[in-house]
Amino acid sequence: MQTQTQPAQRLVDPPAVPTDRLVAVAAGGEVTAEVHDAVLRETPVLEIDRFNLWYGAKQALHRITMPVAHGKVTALVGPSGCGKSTLLRSVNRLNDLVQSVRITGDMRLNGDSIYDPRMDVIELRKRMGMVFQKPNPFPMSIYENVVYSLRIDGENSRPVLDEVCELSLRGAALWDEVKDRLHDSALGLSGGQQQRLCIARAIAAEPEVLLLDEPCSALDPIATGKVEDLIQELRGRYSVLIVTHNMQQASRTSDYTAFMYLGRLIEYGPTTEIFTKPILRETEAYVTGRFG
Repeated sequence: MQTQTQPAQRLVDPPAVPTDRLVAVAAGGEVTAEVHDAVLRETPVLEIDRFNLWYGAKQALHRITMPVAHGKVTALVGPSGCGKSTLLRSVNRLNDLVQSVRITGDMRLNGDSIYDPRMDVIELRKRMGMVFQKPNPFPMSIYENVVYSLRIDGENSRPVLDEVCELSLRGAALWDEVKDRLHDSALGLSGGQQQRLCIARAIAAEPEVLLLDEPCSALDPIATGKVEDLIQELRGRYSVLIVTHNMQQASRTSDYTAFMYLGRLIEYGPTTEIFTKPILRETEAYVTGRFG
């Protein structure tokens, strides 16, 4: 009997990651960002307008134009080195501290030009709260950490300071954990508690925008969960701009997500759309983990 041989199976290559725009960007080209209509319908707390930044001869940000919605959480995502933290630090002009930095374009905070030569940078930073990757409580009591911004503005009324301290710690979901040790050193808190204390310190000044630069990157999963819950609670009361490398964190905590690549804004829209039905195949490839 003659046996039939099965035809050899063809090995099908996995679909190529669609990176046409990203290849163009990597080659030094410019691309037009896809900004969803929903973003443009929001009232902005912050407007970033054709913003470019160079470190010496190296351009780190390319013509970034994006509004940041008032009262919402906006996440900046993208591979390491794509300019997320550089953009965030440009909002409160921390990059001014780098001698080789040069910028063009502008940013406006509630209509006020951040880069106007007449802008008082110290006063500008009082209008923003900044929380960094690693918790950085001051070497003083929990109480004094929270009311620090009021102290430097000359506020010494104990009832006022007490009220702000409690409200801020409650706002940072930390009051119940520390209310009986307010005058203990903040350095004795756990890492997660220290980070929430830094958020309490930031919101005590009633900032117009709260800037969070990978606030959970140095925390364990339990502490990360508490900070993420806190970000959810801050939504609506504060305008939050957060840098995160964690896609799940961005999808859980933010209303809007901006995808950046090599200093360019690629796509910006409602988080649910960015993660489930983005306009660009390149965005889909990134948020699903096919590259980056």
